[in-house]
Amino acid sequence: MRKRYQGQSLDRLEDLRFLTGRGRYVADDAVPGVLHAYVLRSPHAFARIIRLELEAARALPGVAAVFTEADLAADGIGELPCVTVIDAVEPIVVPPRPALAPGVVRHVGDPVVCIIAETQEAAIAAGEAVDVAYEPLPCVTAPAAALKPDAPLIWPEAPGNSAFLFRKGNAAAVAAAFASAAHVVECDLVNNRVVAAPLETRAAIGVHDHNSDRFLLTLTGQAVHDTRRVLASSVFRIPLERMRVVVPDVGGGFGMKNYVYPEYVLVLWAAKKLGRPVRWVSDRAEDFVSSAHGRDFIARAKLALDNKGRFLALDVRALANMGAYLSTNGPISSTNAAASAMGGVYDIPSISVEVRGVFTNTQPVDAYRGAGKPEANYLIERLVNLAAVRTGIDAVALRRRNIVSQFPHRTAMGMTIDGGRFAANLNDAIALAGFDGFGKRRRQSRKAGFLRGIGVACFLETARGVPTEFARAAFEADGTVSLAVGTQSNGQGHETAWPQIAADLLGLPIDAFRFHQGDTDLLPDGHGHGGARSMHMGGTALVLAIEKLIGKGRLIAAHLLQSPLDQVSFEAGRFVVQGTGRAIEIRELADAATDGANLPEGLAAGLEGSATNDCALYTFPNGCHVAEVEIDPDTGLVRLDRYTIVDDFGSLINPRVALGQVHGGVAQGIGQSLLEHVVFDAASGQLLSGSLMDYALPRAQDLPIFAGGLNDEAPTASNRLGVKGTGQAGSIAAPQTIMNAVLDALAPLGIHELDMPATPFRVWSAIQAAREAGRNPQR
Repeated sequence: MRKRYQGQSLDRLEDLRFLTGRGRYVADDAVPGVLHAYVLRSPHAFARIIRLELEAARALPGVAAVFTEADLAADGIGELPCVTVIDAVEPIVVPPRPALAPGVVRHVGDPVVCIIAETQEAAIAAGEAVDVAYEPLPCVTAPAAALKPDAPLIWPEAPGNSAFLFRKGNAAAVAAAFASAAHVVECDLVNNRVVAAPLETRAAIGVHDHNSDRFLLTLTGQAVHDTRRVLASSVFRIPLERMRVVVPDVGGGFGMKNYVYPEYVLVLWAAKKLGRPVRWVSDRAEDFVSSAHGRDFIARAKLALDNKGRFLALDVRALANMGAYLSTNGPISSTNAAASAMGGVYDIPSISVEVRGVFTNTQPVDAYRGAGKPEANYLIERLVNLAAVRTGIDAVALRRRNIVSQFPHRTAMGMTIDGGRFAANLNDAIALAGFDGFGKRRRQSRKAGFLRGIGVACFLETARGVPTEFARAAFEADGTVSLAVGTQSNGQGHETAWPQIAADLLGLPIDAFRFHQGDTDLLPDGHGHGGARSMHMGGTALVLAIEKLIGKGRLIAAHLLQSPLDQVSFEAGRFVVQGTGRAIEIRELADAATDGANLPEGLAAGLEGSATNDCALYTFPNGCHVAEVEIDPDTGLVRLDRYTIVDDFGSLINPRVALGQVHGGVAQGIGQSLLEHVVFDAASGQLLSGSLMDYALPRAQDLPIFAGGLNDEAPTASNRLGVKGTGQAGSIAAPQTIMNAVLDALAPLGIHELDMPATPFRVWSAIQAAREAGRNPQR
């Protein structure tokens, strides 16, 4: 019996290519005759451009062109849109965003001038020769400050700097629940701004073919068809077929590479204008000031409980920092996405959410790994722990008392959860984390002069993204089977997982398959990566496409084997006529299908199948994590000592690949909770954490050995594969788990609230303040 590939932890097929230097990245592309683009950016957070002299730059050797926004406008190039649709109480204000700033700059890094030259060095030198004079204006970087009456007005079309007002839930029911509650806990919670910092920075190459008047954009991206739609429809205003977008290998994206940026417009437009390909590659500092940031969500959250500790209602009032412009999908994370997961794994009868988007003089904010689900889960899990402190109920017992236990369950936000291991995850995590021995470990730490804490947090993700996806499977002339899917791998292992599915369905060895992605010429449509959707949407689309292929194969087999169609079945790689010895191998049939003479009348040559998966259903990845930390009270240094993972992702196509995704997400959550923080100078708007010298990413020494793992006992009925998204879960679960552990360690000092990141200075300062308060209780 042939082995089954699905469910096996196969080595990733793509890794041999990567480890032997055969990965193909945009910056490595050798394009004949390519010119190089350099973008001169604003050094000010808010300023008027009062002088712009370009002649000295244009006169330098090797300079092909120096462009400003006036050149874009003269050619009728459109602005970058925000495509998000939300049910806003106050309509979304989408300010104009041309690819180059037209007279006013609104954040440090705002693009002002684009220089095209024969070499990168020549382009940079020309940038230094551009004479720009600015009139600095008062700026504002924090959303609460931006809403004050005397705040600088960033956009005249956005009074009070308000981008939108979003509400969801039953406010009247929530108010009634709070009025009758025995306990109310509330706190202010900051989900700190972060940068995605993928290993590969953003890059793009624009090409224009004069004969066909067709563009080709090669970029580091996550969604080729969506990028094409925005560029063709909104910016260049051309038919879709005249815009091709290609994404080769990508060194990480985390959401940040899903969006349309000014540089993509510039390289395409310049390529047409100059008749030569144009390349732009960001450096690390430029990526910090030009790419979308994540999170920056500040909330006042309240939880109502009855006298038995049952949750009655959740009320959230939040400010979402949108930055100076609305990015492609900017408002979605803080509104629809966050609301869908509000309340987490708990049965909360009534929830009300209000989010105001705010313009500030900072880089635009968009979806970052988890996209609103980390914000929602962080709120409820921090509130649950605070409720445990205030009511005296054990934090684990309080969770058990309120966790959803019966399915299907309809949440107060209107989501129907089909199933999950919510309670079992909690119980398993507690057991695996060694709660019974924690008291001993705490005493040992105390003897050594350290504070030790343990934190528990559950999480619920709502995963789907765009509710449609496309796939194609086809036998090629060389006997291989090509698999093309409209999703996009940025390191998630699609080149391995998709063939595992196809191999089982077609009864072929896994080396028979060739995986293709990231090219709008390959497929008519697709929606890339984002929202932990790839396997749920794209994997199911592939199943449907292969079923179409098999269906066509049955028609051909019935013709070749001279049998009624209803007597032909497909089994283990062979088309078989039931009750007879007649059969044909699928590869033999595929060869025969290339000749029209072997086919039934009206059937096109070749053996292939294409399908669209239209599915509005969500999957609900869930789990429970436990962290244990040790804190040096003299320095405030937090050491993450132990970390336990128990996650439910339904069926697992490749458990090792899935677990690797979780570990990566947890590492990013560790970074956000302990290290990472985008910091602006309030007076000047300068990005103070604008390089890896000042922005701390987690290193190997910051990560413990992870315990626990994934459970596949609860497959979802939302898709044919039974899978739930894995790519974002770690970053959704880790921040509150670690902060709960930090606060447990600090609880003996009376510290029950602390914002991320729990840096040594922030923790030390909280300890000093608590000690000072203890010495001066009257204060």
